[in-house]
Amino acid sequence: MTAIDSPPQLAHCGIYVRDIDAMTRFYTHVFGLQLTDQGEGRNFKVKLHFLSASPDQHHQLVLASGRGADAPSTVMQLSFKVAAIDDLRRIRERALAAGATQMRGMNHGNALSIYFSDLEGNTVETYLDTPWYIPQPHGDPLDLDKSDAELWAETEAACRADPGFMPLDQWQQRFRQGAAAG
Repeated sequence: MTAIDSPPQLAHCGIYVRDIDAMTRFYTHVFGLQLTDQGEGRNFKVKLHFLSASPDQHHQLVLASGRGADAPSTVMQLSFKVAAIDDLRRIRERALAAGATQMRGMNHGNALSIYFSDLEGNTVETYLDTPWYIPQPHGDPLDLDKSDAELWAETEAACRADPGFMPLDQWQQRFRQGAAAG
């Protein structure tokens, strides 16, 4: 197989929602996204709300009306990356205040994550990368009430105890060489 010179990068996603205005308020409040545009689609005859947290991306999330009242979520997860453990704590507080349910913390070794359900039952992840790699899936409980120092020490110890452990830069080099999963 021939390599792609410039592989595509996943940049945004869209989900169908029941109450587009409530869901827009939820995502703008919890994640600080801004409504960049809205209107009825020409090809998709539904109401569309475009949301972004970056002036470099017109939209990172598109909310589309039209999800049936009894239609279950088909979203495995929507993931938002943050820069610090305190960001995870703030998002947890905002999400719970905005009506999120099923809040849980997970330490993946390579990332610290919180997961919750939004107003319509879609799973949302907010995560922070760590400087370590361990094979996935991996998930230990994450207690954000611990100090940052405790969380970092706990995470590093769990990673180093895993036989597949390596520093992230070593895994990234393997990835570049085409051997990430082996």
